[in-house]
Amino acid sequence: MKPTSNTYSLLVHSEEKGRSIFEGLVIGAIVVCTAFTGWQFATSSVVLPGMAATSKSSPAPIVAKATPEQPTVAADRG
Repeated sequence: MKPTSNTYSLLVHSEEKGRSIFEGLVIGAIVVCTAFTGWQFATSSVVLPGMAATSKSSPAPIVAKATPEQPTVAADRG
């Protein structure tokens, strides 16, 4: 059986072991930083200019009541 020496086999045999460990550490650091940044974005709050950040009192509820001056609709107009 004759050994073949194509480009892939040459690359596999000449791979530097220290470089592969370093690349693994760099890729791991990128994954951790990306996850941390995503977590910060997901847990951050957004305050728009129209939003009031008041925690002193809650707004009064809006209650709509009919007044006697408002006309009523008759059910049977015959």
